[in-house]
Amino acid sequence: MDESLRMISVSLDKVSEEQLWQKPNASLNSIGNLVIHLCGNMTQYGIASLNEIEDTRQRDLEFSTHGGFTKLELLEQLKSTVHEVKKAFQGVSFERLTQVKQVQGFEFSGIGNIIHVVEHFSYHTGQIAFWVKLLKNEQLGFYDGHDLNTKNQD
Repeated sequence: MDESLRMISVSLDKVSEEQLWQKPNASLNSIGNLVIHLCGNMTQYGIASLNEIEDTRQRDLEFSTHGGFTKLELLEQLKSTVHEVKKAFQGVSFERLTQVKQVQGFEFSGIGNIIHVVEHFSYHTGQIAFWVKLLKNEQLGFYDGHDLNTKNQD
């Protein structure tokens, strides 16, 4: 969760407020929409379902929003949501981890919810990074200062 949050933060830092809401084409989402979508998805699967509280997600708004939030506001919303999701992950009971419930019309155990949240966050982090690289025609520097050719050691 922290790694994806770090990568999105780096990505947001590279784009302008206007580019935040730019769409590559009509069938793709803006970076702003993806961040709002991530918050909605994490809240539904990782907070509401695991904590067994009311699901108030309004998914269509995640994609129909075309502005109204700055990069800083979206990043703060994302940080807050990640913080709450991590608390939910840490506090979930063993019973809830193994209990199967419906989320968004799908059947998931609590463990399945956690896997979904992490995978979904990572998936859209990659989309955001790709879109920023396309917009800026530059590397994002996620691993600057690290030798990624270092071999594993026993």
